[in-house]
Amino acid sequence: MREISLDTETTGLSFAKGDRIIEIGCVEIIDKKITGNSYHVYINPEKDVSVESTRITGLTNEFLKEFKTFKDIYNGFLDFIQNDRLVIHNAPFDMSFINGELGLVNYNALNDGTNKKIVNEVIDTLSMARKKYPGSPATLDALCKKFNVDSTIRSKHGALIDAELLAQVYIIMSVEKIQMNLFSSVIKPSSSEINNNENNIDFGLLNDRELIQISEDEISKHKNFIQKLNKPIWNDYYI
Repeated sequence: MREISLDTETTGLSFAKGDRIIEIGCVEIIDKKITGNSYHVYINPEKDVSVESTRITGLTNEFLKEFKTFKDIYNGFLDFIQNDRLVIHNAPFDMSFINGELGLVNYNALNDGTNKKIVNEVIDTLSMARKKYPGSPATLDALCKKFNVDSTIRSKHGALIDAELLAQVYIIMSVEKIQMNLFSSVIKPSSSEINNNENNIDFGLLNDRELIQISEDEISKHKNFIQKLNKPIWNDYYI
């Protein structure tokens, strides 16, 4: 299973209003492991970067004008992501820019929500986090803090840095989901198994009302414990 953690930086907030991509960062994940293979490019947007974007990213018009335009780099970008799943925080924003840029070079959208055939499946980690932790902050910074992911290198928003941090956060959330599915699955024996059990164990005790409930404190301690493990065995498998 190959997945790509992806982030973009842009001149502003709306492609429809003329804003463009100025940076793309991608990090490869295979079987829920970061491989070290990445893609990163700065892009000349052929228009001025907003003051707010420069404040957030540190990228200026003077710096970006030395780089290639999107039409010069998009083939390399597509070669890297291939047809694999894209993992993006607030995916609608980034996808609107990526598909918009591709449209300008007469290339089909990757996944604009209307295609009958989805080329790249997209996982929106913002939506994922909001569903898993309702009421809790779901920004990338908040999730890094929640999972003890070191984000001190993020003094400015940078596409590659953010893609690397997002990859770590996504893997933790994915492994956590797998664990919760495993812990919540109780296999109840069939009636024939109960009747044939020579020790005549009363499996009737395993009804839903009598299952032991795990407290939030226990879950938190368990998360902290597994994050400290060195190469746990479940990282070698994809479920």
